[in-house]
Amino acid sequence: MLKLPIKHCKSCGTAVVYRLPDDGDTKERAICTACQTVHYENPLMVVGTVPYWDDRVLLCKRNIEPRWGKWTLPAGFMELNETVAEGAARETVEEAGAEFEMGSFFSLVNIPRVGQVHMFYLARLLSDQFDPGHETIEARLFKEDEIPWDEIAFKTVAETLKRYFSDRRAGQFAIHAIDIV
Repeated sequence: MLKLPIKHCKSCGTAVVYRLPDDGDTKERAICTACQTVHYENPLMVVGTVPYWDDRVLLCKRNIEPRWGKWTLPAGFMELNETVAEGAARETVEEAGAEFEMGSFFSLVNIPRVGQVHMFYLARLLSDQFDPGHETIEARLFKEDEIPWDEIAFKTVAETLKRYFSDRRAGQFAIHAIDIV
């Protein structure tokens, strides 16, 4: 498992040690040696959408690292004080400048190795015109046979797209839970 070490207490700044808390917890935690605050390290949530227009999906070419110049679905880290759907919608506006109607929850992808969980909603595009933000070089619609599969930025996106097109061919969308180990 990926360990993102905490070195100092977020409350008082004193060095922490990793040990089992005294409360019966079964995992080692970062514990402040001065104020005894227990710091929990939890997965990061990545939220986004699968925006579609007829038989095409919207992909964004990344203008940021990691994977600069590769294609992805509009997605990013969830912020505090927003729901998963609100974060997915915000990322779609920020990265693609798309007008859309939020659809149903579509996929949950666990990546324990890097401490992330990715969640995607379906999003029906209301226009095929886009105004991408600074994180995106280009936003473009692709049919399944046009997708640059070798240029997809993340396995989570490729797996989500495969399931989207499979469900589309079947005429019914399911909710998908995927583990990438």
